Amino acid sequence: ALKGLCNGGSVPFGYVLNRETKKLEVDPLTAPLVEEIFRRYANGEIIRTIMDDFNSRNLRTRRGKPFSMNSFDVILKNRKYIGEYQYRDVVIPGGVPAIISEELFERVQIRVAKNKRAPAMSKADDKFLLTTKLFCGKCGKMMVGESGTSKTGKKHYYYKCGSAKRKKGCDKKAVQKDWIENFVVQQTMLMVMDKALMDRIADRLFELQSDESYDLKILEKQLHEVEQGITNMLNAIQAGIITESTKQRLEELETQKGELLEQIAIERIQHPVLTREQISFFLDQFRDTDVSNPEARQYLIDIFVNAVYVYDDKFVLTFNYKDGSKTVRIKDIESSDLGRSSPPSGALSILNKCLL
Repeated sequence: ALKGLCNGGSVPFGYVLNRETKKLEVDPLTAPLVEEIFRRYANGEIIRTIMDDFNSRNLRTRRGKPFSMNSFDVILKNRKYIGEYQYRDVVIPGGVPAIISEELFERVQIRVAKNKRAPAMSKADDKFLLTTKLFCGKCGKMMVGESGTSKTGKKHYYYKCGSAKRKKGCDKKAVQKDWIENFVVQQTMLMVMDKALMDRIADRLFELQSDESYDLKILEKQLHEVEQGITNMLNAIQAGIITESTKQRLEELETQKGELLEQIAIERIQHPVLTREQISFFLDQFRDTDVSNPEARQYLIDIFVNAVYVYDDKFVLTFNYKDGSKTVRIKDIESSDLGRSSPPSGALSILNKCLL
């Protein structure tokens, strides 16, 4: 255990076991799917939606079975994905190669816990656009949406640091919901309107298409395994080992081969290579985002925003592209009181240039 050697048990999805070193290694085919699961769940998708999508893509668990709700529950709680090795009472950080970041894992754990406590979140009377993306700059914990009613009966919405809420040592003040959401939308729109940046992103997306689809690689790997199984069955029959089980298994493999060939064909049709112009056209559509439309605002944030850290004197925004980090100081937008119901007039005018 101290050497990080595998001590039995099943190999987690996303890893392979090196038979010589007896250590877990990242599986280049399935590890990206693990990252996809964590990213999609952290960004607000529910497990059933992700499960249905994976099964519709004919992706399978390590045991070759369709994904189930339990499959995702096991994956989302497995600390091996952040490189943590555990055997009985022995815990070794970095004992196995990590597949996802600790920050992404923490975002998922907070959402898992939150959904467990409040399974009827969808009944909330107001949608928080920055859920799972807003973090406290003081302690790093996720900031969650809350509401309260004043003495006048008016309802107020805001984001509050998870640690401060539970009084675990952080004193970060709550952030008014509309103000911070408008600010993030404004900053994202400023990025979208930067044509030179959008051109660089389009170039990178075009280049990435040269990397073959991970789904296609997995399907082709499964096809190879099925074809190997058919060969083994035929060899057994040729050697005179003919039973009802042999015939049944051969029929099952032939059926599975046909399904995989069909799925591979569909995958190639559904994911054609886009031209540079088509990618640019897609990105250019965000220039016309109706920032007064809640669904359009949410889509804009989901596509471009990775995380926002709130400090007392600044915001740090990270966008979904390499080196996409931006720091905005509070004094530059003329607002140091984030608890106010709206930004002061100077900051509001800055927002209106983009939002209105």
